[in-house]
Amino acid sequence: MLDQINSPEELRLIDREQLPKACDALRNCLLETVADTGGHFAAGLGTVELTIALHYVFDTPNDRLIWDVGHQAYGHKIITGRRDEIKTIRQKGGLAPFPRREESEYDAFGVGHSSTSISAALGMAVASKQLGHQRQSVAIIGDGAMTAGMAYEALNNAADLNANMLVVLNDNDMSISPNVGGLSKYLTRLLSSRFYSSVREGGKKVLSKTPLMQDFARRAEEHTKGMLLPGTLFEEMGFVYYGPVDGHDVIELVKILENIKSIDGPKFLHVVTQKGKGYKPAEQDPCRYHAVPVFDLQTGVIPVKKAPIPTYTQVFGEWLCDMAAEDKRLVGITPAMREGSGLVEFSEQYPERYFDVAIAEQHAVTLAAGMACEGLKPIVAIYSSFLQRAYDQLIHDVALQNLAVVFAIDRAGLVGADGATHSGNYDYSYLRCIPNMIVMAPTDENECRQMLYTAFLQDAPTAVRYPRGKGVGIKPKKKMQQIPIGKGEILQQGSSIAILLFGSLLSACTAATDTLSATLVNMRFVKPLDEDLLIELAGQYELIVTVEDNAINGGAGSGVNEFLLRQNINIPILNLGIPDSYLEHAEREQQLSSIGLDAEGLIKSIQSFYQSSFAVSQQIRPKGVLLAS
Repeated sequence: MLDQINSPEELRLIDREQLPKACDALRNCLLETVADTGGHFAAGLGTVELTIALHYVFDTPNDRLIWDVGHQAYGHKIITGRRDEIKTIRQKGGLAPFPRREESEYDAFGVGHSSTSISAALGMAVASKQLGHQRQSVAIIGDGAMTAGMAYEALNNAADLNANMLVVLNDNDMSISPNVGGLSKYLTRLLSSRFYSSVREGGKKVLSKTPLMQDFARRAEEHTKGMLLPGTLFEEMGFVYYGPVDGHDVIELVKILENIKSIDGPKFLHVVTQKGKGYKPAEQDPCRYHAVPVFDLQTGVIPVKKAPIPTYTQVFGEWLCDMAAEDKRLVGITPAMREGSGLVEFSEQYPERYFDVAIAEQHAVTLAAGMACEGLKPIVAIYSSFLQRAYDQLIHDVALQNLAVVFAIDRAGLVGADGATHSGNYDYSYLRCIPNMIVMAPTDENECRQMLYTAFLQDAPTAVRYPRGKGVGIKPKKKMQQIPIGKGEILQQGSSIAILLFGSLLSACTAATDTLSATLVNMRFVKPLDEDLLIELAGQYELIVTVEDNAINGGAGSGVNEFLLRQNINIPILNLGIPDSYLEHAEREQQLSSIGLDAEGLIKSIQSFYQSSFAVSQQIRPKGVLLAS
């Protein structure tokens, strides 16, 4: 069936009675693809019928479909000309894991984080009106994204602007309720019909001359619909509400969307779907099948690799439970990332001290601030790229008041297959400029545990940032010990060159140190820097090299540069880190290699810089020898 559908234009040529077959074909394609490649799974299975219906009714790409989060959009990619490439998704040189404007004209808005679709669709609707373009703007929001305040800010503004747009709520967090039956279908089709719309709008005009009757009619309509349909909230916000409807009845979806398409103004369609639809294991455990590695499609068995080396996320989760046992003031907060951030065991052992605030990063940070004001010790477990969404709260509500909140920042640095939208490349830069902040970066698993303990003891806002994936194989010590604040350590003694490591690239730096006979320094703290150690190193070595898995611009290396300049210390410095560009999705090791942050790349960069800087500076600082090329 999919051989006949290489674009939405071809989809719209088939008879609507054939649409269920098209849905079956698309679902089978998704099942086979993700089983072979891994990737986001359950959410996409649940939106198959919705995807087909939207592209069948709307004139895409002229009409804009804006997918929220992007986990739901694998099917969208398949029927918009990318079926043959779908098995390359999330791989180096392959399809992006989320909608991306550069990839296809059908991807109207680039996305990766949640709750942006309504704002973007509103902007497009306003622009279309301003420019005189005849097109529809449709936001498809779901997968928990309606829990974020930004979604409601956009809804409020859309009603105020009377924008001609449609918001589709993909409600996949509940089973299909009894009201999604014959009566509900009848009411929704009635409410979306031209007859109802014309009577409704005509009634407004007639009754506008008698305000009391108009108000009575409006209230009667709202109360009647409120008893039958759960749309009162959205009606109060100025949207015309339709639903809930069965999101797996593609024929009915097409009929309703065709009716809604002809109605002006802000509209809200509530679609109920089942996450993992069509694959029993995913239907029964949608959380486990949200994103999967390569697995056996016939049995549903997802391979569990029991690696001898724990991930940093696991180290954090174990420390959190241990620390909670020692101090009853500890509370854990996550913005809807319990599994990803390693809080499953903590949530089970200490349910009364565990707070999942849903996709609401700003609220998570200010909630922690309020708790800290009253004497609790909140731990905010959050991805680096998600903390960006709560930057004002971090400054205004936590740091400005010098509150003792610990930020356990996961997925720092490059994250691999999820690509640029989820890379945590900027936290050194945006954290070290904030007064009162303490920022730590472990080089191994044990140091991560001890830094978390050290952070917990501080009476100030503190961040411990660590990368995605496993460590270097150093088993964390059960006994927790405080690390002196702002003090680095020399790991390996050499000559001529001092390599200052900030964070997780220990293996690559150790290999480079051995090859170059350099000194390796674990700086440990991005803020405060070990200033005494920096002065000492500047007096002993011919070249200082800083290495970090953060953006070079404004990063830890920049902090070293700034300090030495203030001290009027003139020494060649080489800053190595993530360049001023967005990196394509690939395996993390491939990404690091592509920007010279593997051992080979570090050695090459340091040798080249040393030789060029020594040739210039040897007349002033005549010590040391040239390294062999």
